[in-house]
Amino acid sequence: MYQKLVIVGNLGRDPDKRYTPDGTPSCSFSVAVNKAWTTKDGQQHKQTVWFAVTAWRRLAEVCEQYLHKGDLVLVEGELREARAWQGRDGEWNASLEVTPSLVKFLPKSRGDGDGGQAAQPLQADDEGQVHPIEVGDAMDEDSIPF
Repeated sequence: MYQKLVIVGNLGRDPDKRYTPDGTPSCSFSVAVNKAWTTKDGQQHKQTVWFAVTAWRRLAEVCEQYLHKGDLVLVEGELREARAWQGRDGEWNASLEVTPSLVKFLPKSRGDGDGGQAAQPLQADDEGQVHPIEVGDAMDEDSIPF
């Protein structure tokens, strides 16, 4: 069996790098995926889905080095599990946990105060190899899973 999850969103907090007792690095961060829509009667709605991402080994080190709160990322990986939890307001929520095989560090939008000079987008795979994203790498017909 095979599953692949692709999300694009913003980091909700700076990455938190830790080590297992045997010295294996892990890096955890949250990604918020926002959706906005307007109903037929003109009401605007917003929804945010949060994903808890945990990278391992060299990818963990690279994510900790390059990522910061608010950064736009594309995370490709495997959905590990969903856990239910109850908020302080009594509402039930779900935490969706992802183990990435690829993280793309996307450029900031032109309105982010950097004078429109977006950084070169980068990507890192689960072996921690970092390289620039070429324009044709974003999406081609061979990468569409259906």
